[in-house]
Amino acid sequence: MRLLITAPWGERLGGAEEMLQMAIEGASAAGHEVEIVFFEPGPWPDELRRSGVHVEVLSAGRLREPWRVLATIARLARILRRRRPDLMLNWMTKTHLYGAPAAILAGMRARVLWWQHGIPTRRDWLDRGVSLLPSLVVGCSSQTSARAQAALFPHRRTFVVNPGARVPASQRDAVPLQLPAETTVVGLVGRLQPWKGQDRLLRAQAILRARGQEIHTLIVGGDAYGLSSAYADSLPALIAGLGLAAAVTMTGQVPDAGPYIEQMDILVNASDPEPFGIVLLEGMARGVAVVAVDSGGPQEFITDRKTGVLARSGEPEALADALEVLLDSPELCRSIGQAARARFMAEYTEAAMCRRLYRELEGLLDPAAAER
Repeated sequence: MRLLITAPWGERLGGAEEMLQMAIEGASAAGHEVEIVFFEPGPWPDELRRSGVHVEVLSAGRLREPWRVLATIARLARILRRRRPDLMLNWMTKTHLYGAPAAILAGMRARVLWWQHGIPTRRDWLDRGVSLLPSLVVGCSSQTSARAQAALFPHRRTFVVNPGARVPASQRDAVPLQLPAETTVVGLVGRLQPWKGQDRLLRAQAILRARGQEIHTLIVGGDAYGLSSAYADSLPALIAGLGLAAAVTMTGQVPDAGPYIEQMDILVNASDPEPFGIVLLEGMARGVAVVAVDSGGPQEFITDRKTGVLARSGEPEALADALEVLLDSPELCRSIGQAARARFMAEYTEAAMCRRLYRELEGLLDPAAAER
């Protein structure tokens, strides 16, 4: 199969980009050829070119520049006519806005699909608008995402492929952090954006302190997209206001969160809802106990108090209660971490994810499937 994938930007900054990178790396092992069209330049296209992947970059500009949108669609259609892939996969919502019209112009209407990594809503004009565009099927990262996508008119068919994570290397370079040796380290990895919930974890830490439970919070990530600078700037003041300055470490943006996760005793995902939660898999892969909200993607792969702890909501009190379950029982914390790693190795490795994804895409090449 020859697969052309469109990607919105030229940097690997989050879980959706990491999933795509793993899919690209796994293509040849599955017997497929992948080429990528990026809508922004950056280090990622250069990295893929060096690895031998065919890459093209179109500077698409902003959606509020209609002349550039139309020009990008026309250029993409020319690429499709020239490359003639078997399938076109538009990676995430924005790319399908360009990819679907280009596929129509190139005579590929029945061979285009897109990947929904988030949880769409009727309130979002982009979710509603893109869902109207032709698509053979919509791939989704979780059952939660698939249900939300299928609810949008015209209720297109979906399939689900859960993301995976890389099996950690046995030897990694240590990161220079000075964390307290005798205090439980609780971490959160993610962009500094309100929906990620760094502020709620900090407030949960303050609640735990009031209950006599001391933790050290490790916040890994920065304002990678420049979308939430006010929120990012507010966190140091919140830390100081809660009296937690000596009990919190913030790393800023890092190229690889893995070495930081390895220094955590507990990894928290405070998003509510979370579309999937790839970072939780990275913790599970390392035998770190994980805490997430009992909604969205995490409830699909975490069994409460067996492979993680599910909080009843993303509010500080609920997060504090969930953390206290593990703080009160170090043995439970260890056993959950061990069970989580076993679950990861059985179902959520990079190789397992690639097998699931390419099996779904191969099924779409059946002419009968294309007519449905």
